Amino acid sequence: MIKARFRKKLNSAKGKMLLDVEFEIGDKEFVSFYGNSGAGKTTVLRLLSGLIVPDEGYLEVDGRVWFDSRRNIDLAPQNRRVGFVFQDHNLFPHMTVRRNVEFALKSAGESDFVDELLEMVRMRGLEHQKPSALSGGQRQRVALARALAARPRLLLLDEPFSSLDAGMRLGLQDEIALIYRKFGITTVFVSHDLPEVFRLSKRIFLLEEGKIIRSGPPEKMFIEDRLSGKFKFVGSVIEVARDSFLNILSVQVGNNIVKVLATGEEAEGIAAGDKVIIASKAFNPIVMKYREEGLS
Repeated sequence: MIKARFRKKLNSAKGKMLLDVEFEIGDKEFVSFYGNSGAGKTTVLRLLSGLIVPDEGYLEVDGRVWFDSRRNIDLAPQNRRVGFVFQDHNLFPHMTVRRNVEFALKSAGESDFVDELLEMVRMRGLEHQKPSALSGGQRQRVALARALAARPRLLLLDEPFSSLDAGMRLGLQDEIALIYRKFGITTVFVSHDLPEVFRLSKRIFLLEEGKIIRSGPPEKMFIEDRLSGKFKFVGSVIEVARDSFLNILSVQVGNNIVKVLATGEEAEGIAAGDKVIIASKAFNPIVMKYREEGLS
C-alpha cells in the first residue's frame, strides 16, 4: 500500500502552478496518471522516486515512511527500490545492452536473471549492441529490463511510448502488460494518451492543473453510453475482448471510450489499432472495419 500527499510549487507553461495531490495505491495495483501536458504527471513520478523533493508532504510505502516533511524524513532515491523508465530511456551510450541491464543489479552473479529479462523483452541476440545501434522501441525495451533488474518495489513509467510509432506502441504495451502479470509490481504509469491508459490501467487518476479531479476504473472514467438515437462515427479500436458468443470492442471516439458489441462476422479481422466505423441500424450498433479509401 502506498499513501502519498504532495504539495509542490511548479512553473508551468501557463505560469506558476501548485501541485497539490493526495492518493493511495493498492499493493500490486497498476494505476495511471492521465491528463494534458503540464498537468503535473511527471512531477508526481519524480516525487515518488525522490528525484525531486516536495515543499511539504508525506509518502509511506508498505508501512515504511519514505518522506515526511514534518519529521524531516527523506529516504534517498537509491534506497527507495524504485524502477524508473523515462520517456527518453536514459541508457548509458558507452555500455552494451547487457551492461546497461547489469548496472541496475543489486548484487553480482545474477547472469541468469539478466538472461531472463533480456528474453522477456525480446533483446536476446542483441545484448552486445550499444544503444546507438538500436531502434527507439528496442532502447525502451532495454530501459524496461534495466528498471526490472533492480527488483523494484515500485515501477514508474513516464510516457515510455511517446516517441514510438503505433505498431511499436502496441507491442510494448503488450509486453508491459505481460511483465506486470508476471512480476506483480505496483506500477504507476503516466500518459496523456487515452487508449494507452484505458488498455493498461486498473485505476486512473485524472490530473488537471496540479489537482486530481477524478479517479476510478477506466470504464467508469471514460466510457460514454449511447443507449438510443441514430449515430455514425469513426473511432480507433483500443481492445477486443472475445469469447464464444460475444465480441466487445472498446473504441476511442474523440476523448471518449465507447464499448460496442459486435457479431463474430463484424469482429473478424479487427484488432487493436484498427479504425472502425460504427453506425446505428434500428437502434442496434453495427461495426465495419474502416479504410482510408472506404469501408471494407
